[in-house]
Amino acid sequence: MKYALPVLCALMLLSGCESTSVGYSAYLEPIPGSITYGGQPRTRLTKAPVGSVVPHQFIDRFGRRVYETYVIEPGRSLRLVSRRYRDLPLFGDD
Repeated sequence: MKYALPVLCALMLLSGCESTSVGYSAYLEPIPGSITYGGQPRTRLTKAPVGSVVPHQFIDRFGRRVYETYVIEPGRSLRLVSRRYRDLPLFGDD
């Protein structure tokens, strides 16, 4: 019984290997690697209909895989609507 707390803590740490840190939000700040970091892209998505979903993924400065989702707005700009992080695996499996 005295090992229950350390085991529980270890399980909680291991379960955090894949995490969703940020979900859907009205407004998310772009981070380095985001499509809209530093402003809207110069090229416009002219063929995709308004409301289309644009997925994007990259590796952040901490080595985590970042998955972002954008929506095309009526003015053809992109709005960042969600961001998820996936931590690096502990044993090299992906």
